[in-house]
Amino acid sequence: MKKWMLILLVSSFGFAQQAERKLVWEENFTGKKLDEKTWNIQLGDGCPNCGWGNNERQLYTNGNHEIIKGKLVITAKKEGDKYTSTRISTKGKKEFKYGYFETKAKLPIGKGVWPAFWMLGSNINEVGWPKCGEIDIIEYVGKERNTVYNSLHTEDSHGNTINSKKTELEGIENGFHIYGIDWSNEKIDFYVDNKILYSFDPEEKKEAVWPFDQPFYFLINMAIGGNFGGPDVNDAIFPQEFVVDYIKVYQ
Repeated sequence: MKKWMLILLVSSFGFAQQAERKLVWEENFTGKKLDEKTWNIQLGDGCPNCGWGNNERQLYTNGNHEIIKGKLVITAKKEGDKYTSTRISTKGKKEFKYGYFETKAKLPIGKGVWPAFWMLGSNINEVGWPKCGEIDIIEYVGKERNTVYNSLHTEDSHGNTINSKKTELEGIENGFHIYGIDWSNEKIDFYVDNKILYSFDPEEKKEAVWPFDQPFYFLINMAIGGNFGGPDVNDAIFPQEFVVDYIKVYQ
């Protein structure tokens, strides 16, 4: 392999070992609408799950997202006395165990927005949450500028955000950035723009601590308010866009 090709591979992953992996799946949003063979569109306000479990204020609809010039654009809106947004998943359609996963995305801004690119264990219907495990590749809350969160939720943490890292990144709201994880049978490393920010590497890999030995599926959404987004929402910021350029999986 030519030297420049090796450098290109390494730079896209963050470290040299990734150059040995192959691209096994990618979503470049090339169609006119979301591919139903890949994506599930989740509708409603979460009830009977009560705001998807986080007291969020948005209503998820089928009308708050578009494919524009090869990008997924989720638009959160204030419509009358309600907020609307989009939540999608690859559950039952695209699920993966181990590898390097990344997305290139542009964050919304303003108090109240809570965009996320994350993963849930495929056995969630059988064992429930948080026993199924959750990997938050990127979370951002508009009340905290220049800050991102990388987190995991497990049965051992009772679903609480204990295994987590909050990182200040000046200007993270400006333009597109790359958010990724390197997930093996031993640990999960979190990256932003190819810089490692957090590693989860528990000594004991019992199920309650390490449910990350099974396939997981992707979710993309933009919530409004809630326990994490905060009770205060600035209505003047809407509409706000969460833009996803691509998703890639290497194994």
